[in-house]
Amino acid sequence: MRNADADRAGGSTEAVFRARGVTKVYDMGEVRVHALRGVDLDLYPGELVVLLGPSGSGKSTLLNILGGLDTATGGTVEYRGKELTRATDRELTEYRRRHVGFVFQFYNLIPSLTSLENVSVVTDIAAEPMRPEEALALVGLADRRNHFPAQLSGGEQQRVAIARAVAKRPSVLLCDEPTGALDAATGIVVLEVLERINRELGTTTALITHNADIAGMADRVVRVGSGVIQSVERNERKKSPREMRW
Repeated sequence: MRNADADRAGGSTEAVFRARGVTKVYDMGEVRVHALRGVDLDLYPGELVVLLGPSGSGKSTLLNILGGLDTATGGTVEYRGKELTRATDRELTEYRRRHVGFVFQFYNLIPSLTSLENVSVVTDIAAEPMRPEEALALVGLADRRNHFPAQLSGGEQQRVAIARAVAKRPSVLLCDEPTGALDAATGIVVLEVLERINRELGTTTALITHNADIAGMADRVVRVGSGVIQSVERNERKKSPREMRW
């Protein structure tokens, strides 16, 4: 496997994330499931990384540990030099609130709130948020701000979820199968939104998927399988979502 340091942008850029020897073991009664088996990975400021692998490969577990939603069994994870593996629950909560935006396969919108109100749920507790209207405009939904989730298509609901994630101006955007519940045409629109956020806001973005076609839009492609990183490759030319085969 190529060392992650050899693939970083700019040569001397300090890593946003530095994971070393990360393991994760789940005790399922008499069975122990090894989800991660000694993962080393660096993510750098402003890059878009696709973590590619089949279901059960460990990519979601890795993303959850980077985002502070789960803890490693062994190894270390640092965010901008601060070791997350030693953080308390309170510190992890503050870390997630201040620094990380999450986008999941299912949108997790509050049905009784409008698009604008769903985004406001986050901006009301963020330190330096953008205006909810600005976040919705960024994802192309300025004209849908007063619509409820039931009045929106699946792709529009996912874009509201993205607006909610980026409205607090996170340093990092972690996306777990963001197009998994969408058809190809709608998925392209969602990927274009994520690409735009990465490009215009400089948000370090990690996107996990089992769809190899999505890998073309990444700066780097990290292939995950059986709980280990199998390879790290750099795209010499990034493709737009509409250029990729689906």
